[in-house]
Amino acid sequence: MKKGYIMMLRVALGAILCGGAVSASAAVSHPDSLVSMKAASTKIIYIDGRRDSTSRLQSDRDSMVRVISTFYYDQFRHFQDPDAPYFLFMSKEAGLSMGIGGSVRMRAYYDWNGAVPTSSFAPYTIPMTPDALSPRRFATTPAGTGLFFRVIGSHSRIGNYQFYIETDFTGYQSRGLKLKKAYAMLNDFTVGYATSTFSDPAAQPVVIDAAGNNNKYSNTSVLVRYMPCVRNHWHLGVSLETPSTSVDQTLTAARPLSEWLPDVAALVQYQWAQGQHVRMSAIARSLSYRDLSAMVNHNLVGWGLHLSSVFHPAARFTTFVNLTGGRGIAGLGGDMQYGHYDLLADPKRPSELYTPLTFGWTLGLQYNFRPDLFVSVAASQTHLSTRHDTPGDEYMNGTFACANVYWNILPRMSVAAEVDYGRRENISTFARNAWRANLMCAFSF
Repeated sequence: MKKGYIMMLRVALGAILCGGAVSASAAVSHPDSLVSMKAASTKIIYIDGRRDSTSRLQSDRDSMVRVISTFYYDQFRHFQDPDAPYFLFMSKEAGLSMGIGGSVRMRAYYDWNGAVPTSSFAPYTIPMTPDALSPRRFATTPAGTGLFFRVIGSHSRIGNYQFYIETDFTGYQSRGLKLKKAYAMLNDFTVGYATSTFSDPAAQPVVIDAAGNNNKYSNTSVLVRYMPCVRNHWHLGVSLETPSTSVDQTLTAARPLSEWLPDVAALVQYQWAQGQHVRMSAIARSLSYRDLSAMVNHNLVGWGLHLSSVFHPAARFTTFVNLTGGRGIAGLGGDMQYGHYDLLADPKRPSELYTPLTFGWTLGLQYNFRPDLFVSVAASQTHLSTRHDTPGDEYMNGTFACANVYWNILPRMSVAAEVDYGRRENISTFARNAWRANLMCAFSF
């Protein structure tokens, strides 16, 4: 690993350790104040009659705030996920609540210095040979618009439970409706189509562009997860997840085999306050292929480690840290998921596949002028380490940086502006840069 990455690791670890100590005594953060404002804007609709007592109404209101907190302080909630529903249906006993909501998000973007051919600004997709017909580009997209449904309840016999379904319009041509999440939770168990245990969406800096940071691991799969909380601060998690490998299907001397073992992911997290934590997660994968010359199957092990943290060193500041590394995990997210890098062919022995080493980092800083107005900056980089004699036009490094301003005009209405910078560097060290400006408006209900 390069010296620069080792230095970045030392800085990030120091920031995490210092941040936890500082924020423990900090005042209520501005992001937490914004959550409180959004919770206060929620309207309660009783499905079996309104309370007839002021004290009971206040009790229901307090219960509702706790319910809304489960939306915003979800362990796997990303900043771009929809807000809690504006209307919350609640039973008289307050043991069951149901929310149906959604978001409308519109984004306009302008590329210059060579247009990126996708609505998502990913360094991997930067054209290494500029298209003379597309030096600049203006486009719009409703991607991120979606609908969701959530039920939260408590029963004396089975305990706490949740059901959640989320869809968004990022399907065909970024306008087709597709399923994004669908899972059920019973106490400490989660079953369904949910965000991987290996990811930490809450620790990703705010990015307006849909691609986000190019070191973002937030893949979704059908999984079974057990994640208990120990002594109010420690979270332990383990899951079996449906694999989805990304391997080039055009290989001639070797071919990938179908997945036959689930991925195994685990995490250990220390949380000193709501929305503030440090987490270490890991994943192990089975990657199999067949040598077509020797007619022999081979099984390789992919693995990954992910250190992440989000904390408020002061009421107005939020810091984000992510460090990842591993083999055979490129298809799980980030910039390299646009390629086929879980397994690569050895340049000298095409019938032999290997798991390339990948590593990356993300750092972000957010400053709130007010709870509803903030600016943020973020930078991230990924690196693909391949064997000698790999063609020089193959991807090696991707760098992404952005600066944005975000304003909640109303608790559920927001506008934002952002400037993105991307750089792709190939093994030959030939590199290309690209720029993008984003404008976004969104409304949640």
